[in-house]
Amino acid sequence: MRALKLLSLVVGLMASQARADGEKSGVFDYYVMALSWSPNWCALEGDARSSPQCHPREDFGWVLHGVWPQYHQGWPAFCPTTEPQPTRRMTDEMAGIMGTSGLAWYQWKKHGVCSGLSASAYYDLSRRAYAQVRIPQAFRKLEKQVKLPASLIEEAFVAANPGMTPDMVTVTCDDGYIQEVRVCLSKTLAPVPCGRDVARDCRLKDALFDPVR
Repeated sequence: MRALKLLSLVVGLMASQARADGEKSGVFDYYVMALSWSPNWCALEGDARSSPQCHPREDFGWVLHGVWPQYHQGWPAFCPTTEPQPTRRMTDEMAGIMGTSGLAWYQWKKHGVCSGLSASAYYDLSRRAYAQVRIPQAFRKLEKQVKLPASLIEEAFVAANPGMTPDMVTVTCDDGYIQEVRVCLSKTLAPVPCGRDVARDCRLKDALFDPVR
């Protein structure tokens, strides 16, 4: 019985450490900006959720998933903050690059609160980060589904962005699809090397890339 209680205590402590939520706002090492290919997200999740981002009238390509404060190992989330919550107008104005205002709200609630910035300043930083990364011409708008090595996406982004090197960007996949391009940025939004827990490149040779509808 004593051993069982000890095991339960250890498991509880491990779970608490794994969550790692509630760290001090503004204390982090760099940002990770995640760009999601909207047609693939819609195929994987959005269509099933009836997300307005996936409505036939929309033609989103690369959208901003979020800009996330990051440690050299691990990341903060849901940090306590005294900053006011974003207004509906603020989140609505982010929908043009994030797909929906709901995503903008959630990104503030989980990640923005850890930036040490106000909601308006965090959204402004997110817009600047999104605007400064050049999307490779070949991957701006596809007319038909293609299969390609995920490594080509990384190579194209590096080539299109002077000053960016392969250790500053990583490509993720999910269920056979290209999922995201993640770019690591300093607090002043200069490209920087990613930490080990971020640099996990997708190795698929035939990753799916759905067309913009």
